[in-house]
Amino acid sequence: MKGKVKWVDGALMVAESGSGHALVMDGPEEHGGRNLGVRPMEMLLLGMGGCTQFDVVHILRKSRQDVRFCEVELSAERAETEPKVFTRIHVHCRVGGKGLTEKAVERAVRLSAEKYCSASIMLAKTAEITHDFELVELD
Repeated sequence: MKGKVKWVDGALMVAESGSGHALVMDGPEEHGGRNLGVRPMEMLLLGMGGCTQFDVVHILRKSRQDVRFCEVELSAERAETEPKVFTRIHVHCRVGGKGLTEKAVERAVRLSAEKYCSASIMLAKTAEITHDFELVELD
């Protein structure tokens, strides 16, 4: 896996993934940013959310569950002193589908957290990570 981050101006950066996708990151105004993009630490948190969401949907589909949507909401706390690592992260998964069972969703969330989500397993080295989920039945 590769990536490149180019400094543009102030705290503005353009990141390009090895797969050729680009995004803008920026810092807060008090650090020379113009609030034109997501903060780098927010990207890290969002990456973990994306990894979790991907795993949950993949696990449910693999077990032949009729999953139709999945949203991952994240809330995090950071250390007050440098390095300001994440110290706590809570992951709330909203999963919807037809005939989904609580047992299947709980299993998918647990497997993501404990076995498959590389991002959350890595962040768990500094942060206490908790998970919960909400099952939404669709017609």
